Amino acid sequence: MDRLVCYDCGASYSFGTAARCTCGEPLWFETDDEAVSWPGADPGSTDAVSYGHDSLWRYESVLPAVAPVGLAAAAGGTPLLRTPSIETADGPRVHLKLEGTNPTGSFKDRGTAVGIGRVDGPVGTVSHGNMALSVAAHAAATDREAVILVAEDTPDSRLAMIAQHDPHLFRVRGDYGRLYYDTLEGDFGVTFLNSDSPLQVAGQKTVAYEICEAFRPEVPDAIVLPVSSGGQASGVWKALRELDSAGLIADLPRIYLAQAARCDPIAQAYRRGASRVDPVTDEPTAAVSINNADPPSGNRALAAVHDTNGAVLSIAEETLLAETKRLASDAGIAVEPSCAVATAAVQELSESTELGSDEDVAVVVTGSGYKYESPETESTAVREIDRGDVPAAVRDLAS
Repeated sequence: MDRLVCYDCGASYSFGTAARCTCGEPLWFETDDEAVSWPGADPGSTDAVSYGHDSLWRYESVLPAVAPVGLAAAAGGTPLLRTPSIETADGPRVHLKLEGTNPTGSFKDRGTAVGIGRVDGPVGTVSHGNMALSVAAHAAATDREAVILVAEDTPDSRLAMIAQHDPHLFRVRGDYGRLYYDTLEGDFGVTFLNSDSPLQVAGQKTVAYEICEAFRPEVPDAIVLPVSSGGQASGVWKALRELDSAGLIADLPRIYLAQAARCDPIAQAYRRGASRVDPVTDEPTAAVSINNADPPSGNRALAAVHDTNGAVLSIAEETLLAETKRLASDAGIAVEPSCAVATAAVQELSESTELGSDEDVAVVVTGSGYKYESPETESTAVREIDRGDVPAAVRDLAS
């Protein structure tokens, strides 16, 4: 699997000769229909898949890399859980895909694992969050040098998480958004595994393979996920196209994307009815991991939504913060606000009757909230008590 193709104009390239198409759009790997199948199953079989014991490498036939050993072998195979505790009477059945169980706690490990399995030598990335942590960890696991380029205002707490894997870590002054393209266009002697690179998208598409395989012989009515660069949305769309072209699914699930209202370029383009995404001026948001004012795969993500009759939603700041708390208290799942936009979008889609009570929706929960620096706990949630008063206080709670 060595051919890259542009989803928009159809131009093709040999892997390694181009990072983006001459038309300006991102590339992804071409996949033959013959390579697409449900692994380990006879044609027409509906045997259940034992999730949690498999990894993304069960789909090796549609990946541009061979399964490596070590950390990268553990990516994928994440749980898909029905969560009635956060469902509403008039809303759909909600199934959460818990990507926080990946080795470094986010969906980014899927793409990094494929990248590490395909390229040799030092690797790098432009990221101040989950992607930076993923690349640093996977490089350490394979005894490679890693170059991590973060924004100048990246908090020290995040840098400490990344630095424990001993990468070459640089805070970069200047136009950080342009740095993404610099690393694709320049000769650095390092393979940059950026968020929407062909290798990243190839790994990230496996989340949709897992979701659709879990629903066999049907598919969910919708897949909902947060969107930042547009890389993961592209991966989900790519997987659905592959499965559809190979005749393994009868219908395409609708793709719904969610952004924070303070930084929502793809949602703004969707509301305009446009096919192209324009950069926006972003505002500070708690959803820092999806705060991308000029998404490099924004047009491709928007095309995914149009192709599947989905939508792009903007989630208000107070809503995404409240949803972060609701998931922790009602579902026992800790997420970043950047993840909570997806389940908040499900609620809004339910209220508008876009999603009905007879439908199944898979929500990609992109990462773990245990890495997120949440605001200080409200003082009313913590009570001080003398040791001798503990028995009576606990009995009062239980009564």
